[in-house]
Amino acid sequence: MIQRAGHDIIVIGASSGGIESLLAVVAGLPRDLPVTLFVVVHVPPDAESSLPQILSHAGPLPATHAKDHEQIRHGHIYVAPPDFHLLLRNGYIRIVRGPKENRHRPAIDPLFRTAARIYGPRVVGVVLSGMLDDGAAGLLAIKQRGGIAVVQDPADALFADMPRRSMEVVDVDYCRKKDDIAPLLIRLSREEVKEKTAPVPEQMKKETEIEAVDMDTIEDQDKPGTPSVYGCPDCGGILWELEEGELLRFRCRVGHGFSADGLVAAQAERLDDALWSAFRALQENAALARRLAARARANGNDDLASNFDKRARSAEENSEVIHGLLTQANPPLNKSQDS
Repeated sequence: MIQRAGHDIIVIGASSGGIESLLAVVAGLPRDLPVTLFVVVHVPPDAESSLPQILSHAGPLPATHAKDHEQIRHGHIYVAPPDFHLLLRNGYIRIVRGPKENRHRPAIDPLFRTAARIYGPRVVGVVLSGMLDDGAAGLLAIKQRGGIAVVQDPADALFADMPRRSMEVVDVDYCRKKDDIAPLLIRLSREEVKEKTAPVPEQMKKETEIEAVDMDTIEDQDKPGTPSVYGCPDCGGILWELEEGELLRFRCRVGHGFSADGLVAAQAERLDDALWSAFRALQENAALARRLAARARANGNDDLASNFDKRARSAEENSEVIHGLLTQANPPLNKSQDS
């Protein structure tokens, strides 16, 4: 890939509601645009993704699923395949089934972070519509290395969380409606990169190697951040806490990464699973105790039957408590209490 003076590495992240925005961006780009686009959209791991075909039909630039060790070419759109992170290296691509970030694979932050590490001020990061805050940490990394940060106007996004959260933690350069992003990218591609490349922070180096499943980095006891009191919702390991200005993040020994919002969401999901599992176990325990009580009573052993009846009642009472937690979790606030 020939290095140019302009911003020729464009990384785009989208989630819920982001396909519509992405199509608007791609449709507005010319065929001869001397840049390379890399796209991550949150998709289920077992999904059949037709996004490259959709993007190829939306605009003049060809789009394909990225392949491991594929050489980077200008005038092309590379899309992260389902269940794989899209990472950038010097002149080529890595496709890695690495640890999930913010419960996603592919995730936006690994793409943005590796682009920032390798290409510095040549990078333009774009965060489109989506829920929670994947992309904010990656956009911050792009800014740290002298790149350009762009977000879709939250008022223009179907889901405003991702662009809004990015704006809260990153001093973004441009906030644009989806139809105005393509003209901006065209202009930036022609502007000379004047920002000097800042040194790559050691934490960024380590995180990008962990994301690429580099075993030497994973086994290194010198982890980025400081140990926290929280466990990883994905593997149970200790989470290391990383603070970057207003941004608080967590990463475990094997590399699962979470923003603060992502960790709360993951903990809530695991708690919900645990409560349903406990509810099922108590219901089964009560049913078995009732059956054993009936058998004991049929055999004339009333004392044993009474003992099993007590166990059944205790299990049923506990299951009712858990059922209440499951069905009434985070109920709507009473307006009279909220005033």
